[in-house]
Amino acid sequence: MRKVRVGIVGCGGIANGKHLPAMKRNGNFEFVAFCDLIEERAQKAKEEYGTEDSKVYTDYNDLLKEDIEAVYVLTPNSVHAPVSIAAMEAGKNVMCEKPMAKTYDEAKKMVETAERTGKVLTIGYQSRYRGDSAYLKKACVNGDLGEIYYAKAHAIRRRAVPTWGVFLDAEKQGGGPLIDIGTHALDLTLWMMDNYEPEMVVGSVYRKLADQKGDTGNAWGDWDPEVYTVEDSAFGFIKMKNGATIVLESSWALNSLDTNEAKTSLCGTKAGADMLDGLRINRVNYGKQCVEKPALAAGGAAFYDGISEAPEDVEQRVFYNAIVNGEPLTVEPRQAMVVTQILEAIYESGNTGKPVFFD
Repeated sequence: MRKVRVGIVGCGGIANGKHLPAMKRNGNFEFVAFCDLIEERAQKAKEEYGTEDSKVYTDYNDLLKEDIEAVYVLTPNSVHAPVSIAAMEAGKNVMCEKPMAKTYDEAKKMVETAERTGKVLTIGYQSRYRGDSAYLKKACVNGDLGEIYYAKAHAIRRRAVPTWGVFLDAEKQGGGPLIDIGTHALDLTLWMMDNYEPEMVVGSVYRKLADQKGDTGNAWGDWDPEVYTVEDSAFGFIKMKNGATIVLESSWALNSLDTNEAKTSLCGTKAGADMLDGLRINRVNYGKQCVEKPALAAGGAAFYDGISEAPEDVEQRVFYNAIVNGEPLTVEPRQAMVVTQILEAIYESGNTGKPVFFD
Protein backbone atom coordinates (compact mmCIF):
# COMPACT_ATOMS: atom_id res chain seq x y z
CA MET A 1 0.00 0.00 0.00
CA ARG A 2 1.30 3.42 -0.87
CA LYS A 3 1.86 6.02 1.80
CA VAL A 4 -0.06 9.28 2.04
CA ARG A 5 2.16 12.29 2.63
CA VAL A 6 0.71 14.40 5.45
CA GLY A 7 1.24 17.63 7.31
CA ILE A 8 0.18 18.11 10.93
CA VAL A 9 -1.12 21.50 12.06
CA GLY A 10 -1.35 21.59 15.84
CA CYS A 11 0.93 19.34 17.90
CA GLY A 12 -0.81 19.49 21.28
CA GLY A 13 -2.86 17.06 23.31
CA ILE A 14 -5.26 15.71 20.69
CA ALA A 15 -2.41 15.21 18.22
CA ASN A 16 -0.21 13.29 20.63
CA GLY A 17 -3.00 11.56 22.51
CA LYS A 18 -5.03 10.34 19.53
CA HIS A 19 -4.04 11.03 15.93
CA LEU A 20 -0.26 10.65 15.78
CA PRO A 21 -0.09 7.30 17.63
CA ALA A 22 -2.97 5.93 15.52
CA MET A 23 -1.36 7.13 12.29
CA LYS A 24 1.91 5.51 13.30
CA ARG A 25 0.16 2.22 14.01
CA ASN A 26 -1.56 2.45 10.64
CA GLY A 27 1.79 2.63 8.90
CA ASN A 28 0.46 4.16 5.68
CA PHE A 29 1.15 7.80 6.47
CA GLU A 30 4.40 9.67 5.83
CA PHE A 31 4.92 12.63 8.16
CA VAL A 32 6.30 15.36 5.91
CA ALA A 33 5.82 18.40 8.13
CA PHE A 34 4.72 19.48 11.59
CA CYS A 35 3.39 22.92 12.52
CA ASP A 36 2.62 24.52 15.86
CA LEU A 37 2.69 28.07 17.22
CA ILE A 38 5.05 26.68 19.87
CA GLU A 39 7.98 25.46 17.78
CA GLU A 40 9.23 23.11 20.50
CA ARG A 41 6.00 21.10 20.32
CA ALA A 42 6.32 20.67 16.56
CA GLN A 43 9.96 19.68 16.96
CA LYS A 44 9.08 17.12 19.63
CA ALA A 45 6.38 15.63 17.37
CA LYS A 46 8.89 15.40 14.53
CA GLU A 47 11.39 13.59 16.74
CA GLU A 48 8.80 11.05 17.87
CA TYR A 49 6.83 10.50 14.66
CA GLY A 50 8.70 12.04 11.76
CA THR A 51 12.01 11.51 10.02
CA GLU A 52 15.19 13.54 9.68
CA ASP A 53 13.70 15.07 6.54
CA SER A 54 10.43 16.15 8.20
CA LYS A 55 10.01 19.92 8.30
CA VAL A 56 9.00 22.04 11.29
CA TYR A 57 6.95 25.24 10.93
CA THR A 58 5.19 27.80 13.10
CA ASP A 59 3.05 29.15 10.22
CA TYR A 60 0.61 26.74 8.59
CA ASN A 61 0.79 28.67 5.31
CA ASP A 62 4.39 27.53 4.97
CA LEU A 63 3.40 23.92 5.63
CA LEU A 64 0.75 24.11 2.89
CA LYS A 65 3.48 24.77 0.32
CA GLU A 66 4.88 21.29 0.92
CA ASP A 67 4.20 18.36 -1.43
CA ILE A 68 1.56 16.69 0.73
CA GLU A 69 -1.81 15.06 0.08
CA ALA A 70 -3.48 15.62 3.42
CA VAL A 71 -3.49 18.02 6.34
CA TYR A 72 -4.55 17.20 9.88
CA VAL A 73 -6.10 20.23 11.60
CA LEU A 74 -5.60 19.61 15.33
CA THR A 75 -5.75 23.17 16.60
CA PRO A 76 -8.01 25.15 18.93
CA ASN A 77 -11.56 25.37 17.58
CA SER A 78 -11.26 29.01 16.51
CA VAL A 79 -8.87 28.16 13.66
CA HIS A 80 -10.39 24.88 12.47
CA ALA A 81 -12.15 26.65 9.59
CA PRO A 82 -9.41 28.99 8.31
CA VAL A 83 -6.75 26.26 8.32
CA SER A 84 -9.05 23.64 6.77
CA ILE A 85 -10.25 26.02 4.05
CA ALA A 86 -6.72 27.14 3.22
CA ALA A 87 -5.59 23.51 3.03
CA MET A 88 -8.37 22.51 0.64
CA GLU A 89 -7.75 25.60 -1.50
CA ALA A 90 -4.13 24.43 -1.68
CA GLY A 91 -5.27 21.06 -3.01
CA LYS A 92 -4.97 19.08 0.22
CA ASN A 93 -7.43 16.64 1.80
CA VAL A 94 -8.36 17.43 5.39
CA MET A 95 -8.94 15.58 8.64
CA CYS A 96 -10.24 18.22 11.06
CA GLU A 97 -10.75 17.57 14.74
CA LYS A 98 -14.18 18.05 16.24
CA PRO A 99 -16.10 20.27 16.44
CA MET A 100 -16.06 21.11 12.76
CA ALA A 101 -15.85 24.83 13.44
CA LYS A 102 -16.48 27.46 16.07
CA THR A 103 -19.53 28.80 14.19
CA TYR A 104 -22.13 27.51 11.74
CA ASP A 105 -21.11 30.06 9.09
CA GLU A 106 -17.54 28.77 9.25
CA ALA A 107 -18.75 25.18 8.96
CA LYS A 108 -20.81 26.08 5.88
CA LYS A 109 -17.75 27.63 4.25
CA MET A 110 -15.79 24.46 4.93
CA VAL A 111 -18.47 22.34 3.25
CA GLU A 112 -18.70 24.71 0.29
CA THR A 113 -14.92 24.60 -0.16
CA ALA A 114 -14.80 20.81 0.01
CA GLU A 115 -17.58 20.43 -2.56
CA ARG A 116 -16.06 23.01 -4.90
CA THR A 117 -12.50 21.68 -4.73
CA GLY A 118 -13.44 18.00 -4.62
CA LYS A 119 -11.12 17.42 -1.67
CA VAL A 120 -11.86 14.88 1.06
CA LEU A 121 -12.99 16.57 4.28
CA THR A 122 -13.91 14.65 7.40
CA ILE A 123 -14.29 15.51 11.07
CA GLY A 124 -12.85 13.67 14.08
CA TYR A 125 -16.00 12.16 15.58
CA GLN A 126 -14.26 8.93 16.57
CA SER A 127 -17.15 7.72 18.75
CA ARG A 128 -18.85 6.53 15.56
CA TYR A 129 -16.12 3.91 15.19
CA ARG A 130 -16.70 2.21 18.56
CA GLY A 131 -18.03 -1.33 18.54
CA ASP A 132 -21.28 -0.40 20.30
CA SER A 133 -21.85 2.48 17.90
CA ALA A 134 -21.26 0.33 14.83
CA TYR A 135 -23.64 -2.36 16.09
CA LEU A 136 -26.37 0.12 16.97
CA LYS A 137 -26.01 1.91 13.64
CA LYS A 138 -26.60 -1.38 11.82
CA ALA A 139 -29.71 -1.98 13.91
CA CYS A 140 -31.01 1.50 13.09
CA VAL A 141 -30.30 1.15 9.36
CA ASN A 142 -32.03 -2.24 9.38
CA GLY A 143 -35.12 -0.68 10.93
CA ASP A 144 -34.92 -2.76 14.10
CA LEU A 145 -35.97 0.21 16.25
CA GLY A 146 -38.65 1.43 13.85
CA GLU A 147 -39.20 5.18 13.69
CA ILE A 148 -36.93 6.86 16.24
CA TYR A 149 -38.97 9.77 17.57
CA TYR A 150 -37.30 10.54 20.92
CA ALA A 151 -33.64 10.48 21.92
CA LYS A 152 -31.21 11.66 24.55
CA ALA A 153 -27.60 12.68 23.89
CA HIS A 154 -25.52 12.14 27.03
CA ALA A 155 -22.30 14.01 27.87
CA ILE A 156 -22.30 14.43 31.65
CA ARG A 157 -19.19 14.59 33.81
CA ARG A 158 -19.50 15.16 37.55
CA ARG A 159 -16.14 16.86 38.10
CA ALA A 160 -13.82 16.54 35.11
CA VAL A 161 -12.94 20.03 33.90
CA PRO A 162 -9.91 20.03 31.57
CA THR A 163 -7.57 22.61 33.07
CA TRP A 164 -4.81 22.58 30.44
CA GLY A 165 -4.43 24.15 27.02
CA VAL A 166 -7.21 26.47 25.84
CA PHE A 167 -10.22 24.43 27.00
CA LEU A 168 -11.37 27.19 29.37
CA ASP A 169 -10.88 29.99 26.83
CA ALA A 170 -14.22 31.02 25.32
CA GLU A 171 -12.60 33.04 22.54
CA LYS A 172 -10.44 30.20 21.25
CA GLN A 173 -12.83 27.32 21.87
CA GLY A 174 -16.26 28.85 21.39
CA GLY A 175 -17.59 27.22 24.54
CA GLY A 176 -17.06 24.56 27.18
CA PRO A 177 -18.54 21.09 27.66
CA LEU A 178 -21.29 21.61 25.08
CA ILE A 179 -18.89 22.17 22.21
CA ASP A 180 -16.24 19.82 23.64
CA ILE A 181 -18.06 16.63 24.65
CA GLY A 182 -21.70 17.45 23.96
CA THR A 183 -20.72 17.55 20.30
CA HIS A 184 -19.83 13.81 20.37
CA ALA A 185 -23.12 12.82 21.99
CA LEU A 186 -25.17 14.91 19.57
CA ASP A 187 -23.25 13.59 16.58
CA LEU A 188 -23.88 9.99 17.63
CA THR A 189 -27.58 10.65 18.16
CA LEU A 190 -28.18 12.40 14.84
CA TRP A 191 -26.19 9.69 13.04
CA MET A 192 -28.25 6.89 14.57
CA MET A 193 -31.49 8.69 13.70
CA ASP A 194 -30.17 9.68 10.25
CA ASN A 195 -31.98 12.94 10.86
CA TYR A 196 -30.23 16.21 9.99
CA GLU A 197 -33.17 18.60 9.69
CA PRO A 198 -33.64 20.59 12.92
CA GLU A 199 -36.65 22.86 13.20
CA MET A 200 -36.23 24.52 16.59
CA VAL A 201 -33.84 24.60 19.55
CA VAL A 202 -34.24 25.78 23.13
CA GLY A 203 -31.10 25.90 25.25
CA SER A 204 -29.94 26.59 28.80
CA VAL A 205 -26.28 27.41 29.43
CA TYR A 206 -24.92 27.58 32.97
CA ARG A 207 -21.78 28.83 34.67
CA LYS A 208 -22.67 27.99 38.25
CA LEU A 209 -19.63 26.16 39.63
CA ALA A 210 -16.77 27.80 37.75
CA ASP A 211 -16.18 30.49 40.40
CA GLN A 212 -15.45 27.96 43.14
CA LYS A 213 -11.91 28.28 44.48
CA GLY A 214 -10.07 25.27 45.81
CA ASP A 215 -11.30 21.86 46.96
CA THR A 216 -13.28 21.43 43.74
CA GLY A 217 -12.77 17.67 43.59
CA ASN A 218 -11.83 18.03 39.95
CA ALA A 219 -10.24 15.03 38.24
CA TRP A 220 -7.38 17.15 36.90
CA GLY A 221 -6.87 19.42 39.87
CA ASP A 222 -8.54 22.66 40.87
CA TRP A 223 -9.45 25.05 38.06
CA ASP A 224 -8.67 28.75 38.06
CA PRO A 225 -11.90 30.81 38.09
CA GLU A 226 -10.03 33.72 36.53
CA VAL A 227 -9.40 31.81 33.29
CA TYR A 228 -12.57 29.69 33.35
CA THR A 229 -14.57 31.78 30.88
CA VAL A 230 -16.82 29.06 29.43
CA GLU A 231 -19.92 27.30 30.77
CA ASP A 232 -19.72 24.36 33.17
CA SER A 233 -22.96 22.79 31.88
CA ALA A 234 -25.43 23.24 29.04
CA PHE A 235 -28.65 21.58 27.97
CA GLY A 236 -30.68 21.63 24.79
CA PHE A 237 -34.15 20.65 23.61
CA ILE A 238 -34.09 20.01 19.88
CA LYS A 239 -37.22 19.58 17.75
CA MET A 240 -36.67 18.09 14.32
CA LYS A 241 -38.76 18.88 11.24
CA ASN A 242 -40.27 15.39 11.22
CA GLY A 243 -41.49 15.85 14.81
CA ALA A 244 -38.72 13.88 16.52
CA THR A 245 -37.26 15.27 19.74
CA ILE A 246 -33.71 15.17 21.10
CA VAL A 247 -32.63 16.20 24.61
CA LEU A 248 -28.92 17.03 24.86
CA GLU A 249 -27.19 17.20 28.24
CA SER A 250 -23.56 18.20 28.76
CA SER A 251 -21.34 19.15 31.67
CA TRP A 252 -17.79 19.23 32.92
CA ALA A 253 -18.91 20.02 36.46
CA LEU A 254 -22.36 19.12 37.72
CA ASN A 255 -23.59 17.78 41.06
CA SER A 256 -24.94 14.59 39.55
CA LEU A 257 -24.19 10.90 39.93
CA ASP A 258 -25.80 10.20 36.56
CA THR A 259 -22.62 10.48 34.51
CA ASN A 260 -22.32 9.29 30.93
CA GLU A 261 -20.23 10.61 28.07
CA ALA A 262 -20.45 10.22 24.28
CA LYS A 263 -23.52 8.04 24.58
CA THR A 264 -27.05 8.04 23.22
CA SER A 265 -30.47 6.70 24.18
CA LEU A 266 -33.03 6.06 21.44
CA CYS A 267 -36.76 5.39 21.55
CA GLY A 268 -38.43 3.93 18.47
CA THR A 269 -41.78 2.48 17.53
CA LYS A 270 -40.43 -1.09 17.46
CA ALA A 271 -37.71 -0.99 20.12
CA GLY A 272 -35.44 1.26 22.14
CA ALA A 273 -31.70 1.30 22.79
CA ASP A 274 -29.15 2.93 25.05
CA MET A 275 -25.45 2.81 25.89
CA LEU A 276 -25.82 3.42 29.63
CA ASP A 277 -24.77 -0.05 30.84
CA GLY A 278 -23.07 -1.38 27.77
CA LEU A 279 -25.25 -1.47 24.68
CA ARG A 280 -28.83 -2.45 25.53
CA ILE A 281 -31.71 -2.92 23.13
CA ASN A 282 -35.15 -3.15 24.72
CA ARG A 283 -38.24 -4.52 23.01
CA VAL A 284 -41.32 -6.65 23.57
CA ASN A 285 -41.12 -10.27 22.35
CA TYR A 286 -44.07 -12.68 22.58
CA GLY A 287 -45.83 -10.31 24.98
CA LYS A 288 -42.86 -10.05 27.32
CA GLN A 289 -40.49 -7.12 27.90
CA CYS A 290 -36.97 -8.11 26.90
CA VAL A 291 -33.51 -6.55 27.04
CA GLU A 292 -30.83 -7.63 24.59
CA LYS A 293 -27.16 -7.03 25.47
CA PRO A 294 -24.94 -7.86 22.49
CA ALA A 295 -21.59 -9.48 23.31
CA LEU A 296 -19.37 -6.92 21.61
CA ALA A 297 -16.01 -8.07 22.97
CA ALA A 298 -13.73 -9.95 20.60
CA GLY A 299 -12.70 -13.46 21.51
CA GLY A 300 -14.88 -16.38 22.50
CA ALA A 301 -12.06 -18.92 22.83
CA ALA A 302 -10.10 -19.93 25.92
CA PHE A 303 -6.83 -18.00 26.39
CA TYR A 304 -7.65 -15.80 23.40
CA ASP A 305 -8.87 -12.24 23.76
CA GLY A 306 -9.53 -11.78 20.08
CA ILE A 307 -8.57 -8.89 17.85
CA SER A 308 -10.34 -5.58 18.08
CA GLU A 309 -9.56 -2.25 16.48
CA ALA A 310 -9.52 0.97 18.49
CA PRO A 311 -11.90 3.71 17.25
CA GLU A 312 -9.03 6.06 16.44
CA ASP A 313 -7.38 3.33 14.36
CA VAL A 314 -10.56 2.76 12.35
CA GLU A 315 -10.81 6.52 11.86
CA GLN A 316 -7.35 6.67 10.25
CA ARG A 317 -8.06 3.67 8.03
CA VAL A 318 -11.32 5.21 6.77
CA PHE A 319 -9.59 8.53 6.00
CA TYR A 320 -6.74 6.76 4.18
CA ASN A 321 -9.13 4.67 2.09
CA ALA A 322 -11.19 7.73 1.19
CA ILE A 323 -8.09 9.47 -0.17
CA VAL A 324 -6.41 6.52 -1.90
CA ASN A 325 -9.33 4.34 -2.96
CA GLY A 326 -12.21 6.79 -3.11
CA GLU A 327 -14.14 4.86 -0.47
CA PRO A 328 -17.01 6.60 1.37
CA LEU A 329 -16.44 8.55 4.55
CA THR A 330 -18.08 7.57 7.81
CA VAL A 331 -18.29 11.20 8.97
CA GLU A 332 -19.54 13.38 6.14
CA PRO A 333 -18.94 17.14 6.35
CA ARG A 334 -22.60 18.10 5.90
CA GLN A 335 -23.52 15.93 8.88
CA ALA A 336 -20.88 17.60 11.05
CA MET A 337 -22.08 21.01 9.85
CA VAL A 338 -25.56 20.35 11.29
CA VAL A 339 -24.02 19.40 14.64
CA THR A 340 -22.29 22.80 14.73
CA GLN A 341 -25.52 24.51 13.68
CA ILE A 342 -27.44 22.99 16.59
CA LEU A 343 -24.70 23.65 19.15
CA GLU A 344 -24.54 27.30 18.10
CA ALA A 345 -28.32 27.56 18.45
CA ILE A 346 -28.20 26.14 21.99
CA TYR A 347 -25.65 28.79 22.96
CA GLU A 348 -27.74 31.51 21.31
CA SER A 349 -30.93 30.38 23.01
CA GLY A 350 -29.16 30.13 26.35
CA ASN A 351 -27.88 33.69 26.00
CA THR A 352 -31.12 35.27 24.76
CA GLY A 353 -33.63 33.16 26.66
CA LYS A 354 -35.55 32.61 23.43
CA PRO A 355 -35.97 29.60 21.14
CA VAL A 356 -34.06 29.51 17.87
CA PHE A 357 -36.01 28.54 14.76
CA PHE A 358 -34.40 27.28 11.55
CA ASP A 359 -35.57 28.02 8.03
